[in-house]
Amino acid sequence: MKTSVKILLILLALAGLAAAVYQPAARYWKQRSRPNWRLAKVSRGQIMSVVNSTGTVKPVLSVSVGSFVSGPILELYAKFNQEVKKDQLLAKIDPWIYESAEAREQAALATRVADVERAKAQLQQAINDERRSQSLHKEDPAFISQAEMDKFKFNRMALEAQVRLADASVKQAQASLDNSKANVAYTDIRSPVDGIVIDRKIDPGQTLAAQFQTPELFVVAPNMREKMHVHASVDEADIGLIAQAKRRGLPVTFTVDAYPDDLFRGAIEEIRMSSTTTQSVVTYPVIVATSNSDLKLMPGMTASISFQIEDRPNVLRIPNAALRFYPLANHVRQADRKLLEGVPEADEEESSEAGGLSARQRAELRRKRDRRHVWVVDGDYLRAVPVVTGLSDNQHTELKSGQLKAGDPLVTGIRQDDRLAFQ
Repeated sequence: MKTSVKILLILLALAGLAAAVYQPAARYWKQRSRPNWRLAKVSRGQIMSVVNSTGTVKPVLSVSVGSFVSGPILELYAKFNQEVKKDQLLAKIDPWIYESAEAREQAALATRVADVERAKAQLQQAINDERRSQSLHKEDPAFISQAEMDKFKFNRMALEAQVRLADASVKQAQASLDNSKANVAYTDIRSPVDGIVIDRKIDPGQTLAAQFQTPELFVVAPNMREKMHVHASVDEADIGLIAQAKRRGLPVTFTVDAYPDDLFRGAIEEIRMSSTTTQSVVTYPVIVATSNSDLKLMPGMTASISFQIEDRPNVLRIPNAALRFYPLANHVRQADRKLLEGVPEADEEESSEAGGLSARQRAELRRKRDRRHVWVVDGDYLRAVPVVTGLSDNQHTELKSGQLKAGDPLVTGIRQDDRLAFQ
């Protein structure tokens, strides 16, 4: 009997020990099998939405300086990057041929002027002869016949026409002389504007042939210190946002590879309607104006541009990673598992992208895209929190409404290494 009691007592002791060990062990395995969630907090701060693009720096205006006349280049007075003034001499073409033509035209003009004087003298003689004949005819009609009177009259008329012809010849000779003088003046290549010589396409001794096509000698860019243009290509999906930014006068920032630490600022000056299609992608040129007082920006530089679309300095922000996170159904409390069944929002987006929805349905779906869910830890499971989102940048999204406050932790994923500390 005593032995049975002892055995019973031992069994009871072992059962108590097992019960005492089971609870901690169960809690340990439950804790070990629980996912180690990666968390990020709701914060308050700035959200700036931008549209990024690339562009090319160009002068506001590039004036091509050519030559109207042909001939060898005698002198070059302008160098690359030289600042020049309007009418400043840039180059000199050999004027010998054109100066000879000017001298010839001057001699021709003198000859035509002499012809006018001779014709006027002959006309005056004819007028005098006609007057004398008229006087004699009045004294006695028998002194001179009517035929002789007509001869004097028509001789005077012919000489009047000769004088007019000689005057016209003088004008013609004067025009030829003016043309020769212009050609001589064209041998001086002068700058049409104040600016900087950004390109020179001739060398001393080079011969120009301007008979068939005007040769380009220099390219002068005016006002490069005051303003430069950045020509950007913006995707058609973003051009509406760019138009809104232009109407609101929002700034544009950009960088260039030559000065990676410098941030340049500008403003949208023009959105052009001349679209370009490349591999089914439609883009529109957008012109950004910027100052260039130190001449750091040079024609041809590639600019990385950010068009500011919206700026909200002090709003509640949700990490974008929390909006992208979709948990497994067994990690979610029972009441919220219906949100994960088929993920209807994702299905609708895929149908929209595949063209399965009508235009009205696609528009309605876009209007509902700001209604989302984020996940918070609620005991052993995750609980969905509905939110309405607003402006986004590359890290955060504005929280317009929802039962969240600054500092609340949101689930963004599962840690692969359980030994990592909780953040």
